[in-house]
Amino acid sequence: MPEKVTEGSGRKRIFHVSSRANIMELRDEILRLHGFDVESTVYSRQAAEEVAKKDYDLVLIDVEADVRVQSAQELCDEIKKVRPLQHVAFVCNHRVAIDSDCPDEIIRAEFNPAALVQGVQEALEKNEAGPKNRAI
Repeated sequence: MPEKVTEGSGRKRIFHVSSRANIMELRDEILRLHGFDVESTVYSRQAAEEVAKKDYDLVLIDVEADVRVQSAQELCDEIKKVRPLQHVAFVCNHRVAIDSDCPDEIIRAEFNPAALVQGVQEALEKNEAGPKNRAI
């Protein structure tokens, strides 16, 4: 049975996937400063393996450009295949958001730290509330 990661600390756990290490490290630190436990990787294969082993409150996938939509979509599909109830959000711009149908949430943060934190908080609240919503 997968490890339940939110028990104990009471902090929400996020698994963050980004293809660019510098963006990943910056967003991870922003989320940590706002009270989240964050694990991250730049490798899609590692992401799928980690999510298969543990429950996360949210899997956050950065989609930095149009060309990354397909790989993000594939990773999301792979995660949903092994963990159908795993809540997944893409961080991307609006143009990218309309090209994807896998994630539970689309967080349009661009390079705005406050929008990122707000989007993550809203995604977590919606996940706890029940039915899935598409855009934040």
